Amino acid sequence: MSAVRSAEPATTRNWAIDPDHLCVVIPVLNAGPHLADLLPAMARQGLAPHQFLIVDSQSTDGSADAFRQFGASVVEIDRRTFNHGGTRQQAVEMRPEAQIVVMMTQDAIPQGDHAIERLVQAFADPAVGMAYGRQLARPVAGGIERHARLMNYPPKSDVRALADRTRLGVKTVFCSDSFAAYRASALAQVGGFPRDAFFAEDQLVAGRMLMSGWQIAYRGDAEVTHSHGYSIGEEFRRYFDVGVFHGRNRWLIDTFGSAGGEGLRFIKSEFTYLLRHQPAQLPSAAIRTFAKYAGYWMGAREAKLPNRWKQRLSMQPFYWRNKAAAAESPKTVSRNG
Repeated sequence: MSAVRSAEPATTRNWAIDPDHLCVVIPVLNAGPHLADLLPAMARQGLAPHQFLIVDSQSTDGSADAFRQFGASVVEIDRRTFNHGGTRQQAVEMRPEAQIVVMMTQDAIPQGDHAIERLVQAFADPAVGMAYGRQLARPVAGGIERHARLMNYPPKSDVRALADRTRLGVKTVFCSDSFAAYRASALAQVGGFPRDAFFAEDQLVAGRMLMSGWQIAYRGDAEVTHSHGYSIGEEFRRYFDVGVFHGRNRWLIDTFGSAGGEGLRFIKSEFTYLLRHQPAQLPSAAIRTFAKYAGYWMGAREAKLPNRWKQRLSMQPFYWRNKAAAAESPKTVSRNG
């Protein structure tokens, strides 16, 4: 694959901070299917190639070499050590000079030439500690997938503070590291990303920032294409992980409120949307609703489940396998000792 270079110098752009003090982190595992769209989109963002930090989990499809050819900084890690929170914190610590750290995923494709710039513009407000952008559905997405993006990522921007919990409940901490940015000083103040977070590390940081007096900005004008066509089984497993997350972080629910009301609003909105646009998907949506509830219910009670079940029920089986291996290693040492 030929190298793709940025055509517009960063100095000609309307950045809220010096773009030289910005880093974009992308964890990668076999990103090949996305490179044809991702690399040109990265090149259009007005950043120097080395400002993209790729954390590669031993890809086997040559994608790490493609990022190197692009000019990005590539760091390889053992796939078994990947952790959604710990790996991102490790990346932040690799770039101590960065004032703003942008987090992306390999399947989030920036739209237009100014997606990252517009996201970073949120930090012109000194009260903003974190910002996240709009995620659009893939061109091939069906009605269920499209509605989820329309519901969670509207076109209108806003800024949230702790006081908004009375209006939004747990939705106050909603955000996504598929396309988010952090003020490095604010991130450090709340302890950085949790080292052991298998899911929703972004929402944990968001909650801590809000409780520390920072605000969270949503930029509806900063867009990436990023969505998933989950199967019913995958919906179950994803909500199993949500249940685990809420069960392990009760302080979020205690501080911001439960997700029950938001869930009911989502269901009503989804059924109305599908009735208008794709009624054939209504039966699937109904089954998915039950699958999500069942997954969440079981995830919230994961402490009672054996590890082997968690590996099967979770969207993050590698996390539970690593936990099982870590639990076994002292026994192995003891026997060999």
